Amino acid sequence: MRITSLKNKKCLITGAASGIGRATAIAAAQEGAELFLTDLMQDKLIEVVAEIRSAGGQVSFFQALDIADIESVRGFADTIHNQSGSLDVLMNIAGISVWGSIDQLQHQHWRKVIEVNLMGPIHILESFVPAMIKAGRGGHIVNVSSAAGLFGLPWHAAYSASKFGLRGISEVLRFDLRQHGIGVSLVCPGAVNTPLVGTVEIIGVDRNSPKVQATVKHFQRHAIKPEQAAKAILRGIKANRYMVFTSLDIRIGYWFQRKFALPYEWVMRLLNSELQRRLK
Repeated sequence: MRITSLKNKKCLITGAASGIGRATAIAAAQEGAELFLTDLMQDKLIEVVAEIRSAGGQVSFFQALDIADIESVRGFADTIHNQSGSLDVLMNIAGISVWGSIDQLQHQHWRKVIEVNLMGPIHILESFVPAMIKAGRGGHIVNVSSAAGLFGLPWHAAYSASKFGLRGISEVLRFDLRQHGIGVSLVCPGAVNTPLVGTVEIIGVDRNSPKVQATVKHFQRHAIKPEQAAKAILRGIKANRYMVFTSLDIRIGYWFQRKFALPYEWVMRLLNSELQRRLK
């Protein structure tokens, strides 16, 4: 069953304490959704829950946990299913960002970003989707990938491994789950001004250097607000849209990549050279 309205729909949102996750939780609550929230940061999660409830929104359950920990996610799912039954909408928004050139990235960096950005959503999907299928009400899944899940951005090898992986899962599930009336949206944000901008790990680079600070400020000037991304996500759910872009530049870039492969390669080479110049 297609989700045309979030009113009274049971919605799970990961990464709900900040950034796009927080903005989406607030926006969904305003549309009458019944929320189930999680994030790694307990204090900020409690603040968001209090804000939503004070505005008249409904948060039926929340818990701070690490989505990379499968046992924690399974326990979270069991509690929700025992109390409230199966859910209607799953939103995999939580994520981290680690950048670095291949000679700087260490094994723990690759593993960390894969465990959170790829295995985390997998844990959510395997813990909640079977109950959605069994309930037979349809529903919707949102997987937040990235522009780095579409393009070969400089120094994004580890991050892109996780985001391209999530894109692949979404591509399969949108066909596999169609028979059950469960839609899938793959969200590909570009620049979004979230706390992730200030916490992204750039391996082998001094974040306090003037060049890096100037690059961060440049990014922030061109970034959209999390609230804009949240609106795009909710529109995508209600339109049952597979590819969801939060900004026009990424939509155009994706079209350009598919239509003009050779110029796309030239642009990416220039982008790589420019980033090397800015950060080294």
